[in-house]
Amino acid sequence: MNKDYDMIVIGAGSGGLSVIERAAEYGKKCLVIEVKTIGGTCVNTGCVPKKIMWFAANTGTIIKNSKGFGFDVEQKGFSWKKLKTKRDNYIKSITNWYKEHLEKLGIDYIQGFGKLVNKNTVSVNDKQYTAHHIVLSPGGEPSVPHIKGAKYGITSDGFFTLEELPKKVAVIGSGYIGIELAGMLNSLGSKVAIFSRANKLLRGFDYMIQDALNKDYLNHGITIHHNTQIKKISKDKTILTNKGEFSGFDTIIWAVGRNPITKYLGLDNVGVKYDQKGFIPTDKFQATNIDNIFALGDATPQTPLTPVAIAAGRRLSDRLYNNMVNRHLDYNNIATVVFSHPPIGTIGLTETQANKKFNKVKIYKSEFTPMADALLNHKTTTVLKLVCMGDDEKIIGCHLMGHGIDEMLQGFAVAIKMGATKAQFDDTIAIHPTSAEELVTMR
Repeated sequence: MNKDYDMIVIGAGSGGLSVIERAAEYGKKCLVIEVKTIGGTCVNTGCVPKKIMWFAANTGTIIKNSKGFGFDVEQKGFSWKKLKTKRDNYIKSITNWYKEHLEKLGIDYIQGFGKLVNKNTVSVNDKQYTAHHIVLSPGGEPSVPHIKGAKYGITSDGFFTLEELPKKVAVIGSGYIGIELAGMLNSLGSKVAIFSRANKLLRGFDYMIQDALNKDYLNHGITIHHNTQIKKISKDKTILTNKGEFSGFDTIIWAVGRNPITKYLGLDNVGVKYDQKGFIPTDKFQATNIDNIFALGDATPQTPLTPVAIAAGRRLSDRLYNNMVNRHLDYNNIATVVFSHPPIGTIGLTETQANKKFNKVKIYKSEFTPMADALLNHKTTTVLKLVCMGDDEKIIGCHLMGHGIDEMLQGFAVAIKMGATKAQFDDTIAIHPTSAEELVTMR
């Protein structure tokens, strides 16, 4: 059968762009389809604009803390509008570059809604295109619960459209997104309250991180409502919960998870399997149950991180088009950072997970006030933990919170991915004075 393309990708986010770029580098004829904006969630309403806002929030904190180092500095104002305009222009420059980049690579790009017709055919804008291989990487979207008045809140997407800094904000949810938004807004001057169904922030993280984050956020003026169920939201943004009513908010942000955007892909037309939540399961090669159809990124139940989607996409094209027959992504020991204030980094098993899985586990940990805060009235906490296993104390988990953690973890992640032991960390000469040195000097 003759095909129009070697590969068609539905979704021009991190995963989709990575797999199609690598395929084009191998000389394949490619088409990518995107219904929203090229770049996907990460570029437009995720990692990139979030990090800009995080840097802005850090700058605000530095200005406030400067008196501790003897500076006579007065913050005369902050323009959310200027920040938003510059941020949006920066994002636009990235999306414009992507379009030019695809053109240079000879990749066809169609703005529209892609849908499977059969295992080799995709329809978009009332036209049909065929390919040997089809990759589904449509991404995800923020969840909004089905409760009365939910429409009076916004999602993380809506956060990036705000025209002014909210004065009083309710962040509903205490996962990655909720914690990051709460920290940013608090540092920029909003009064923030977090509403969490759980009794800990960042469910699934090591308990040391959860406790340290809870303490620091409370110390910096964030109100936290644990074990709280949202029942209703009124038009004036009063929140009715199992613990009573809370009012006075000018903005409510839903941060209760994300859903895969898969229900309109025409999966049933082809028989592609998906679970009750809409996630498409794959094998280690990103293959679905249909032999020539693959899935990447947030559309799958795998780790929902941009670098994961990128790595999986590149490996898929390596395998399909460059004779790397066993090329695939190892989903074990993936490092990640939560851009809270201060940031959190983690890789591998938590202490609880390790104790359930192994008989011989040893923990090394440290907690201190970082030197960066030594002269300040409002200090943060740095906590570090190594989870080790077996007689040789192989490091199977590393959990960190504190200044500089976001940059610190990458290098240690390489060592842990390579199977480093505590003794090898101990044999590494410390860089002094740093917070990172604690990881190679713990007793």
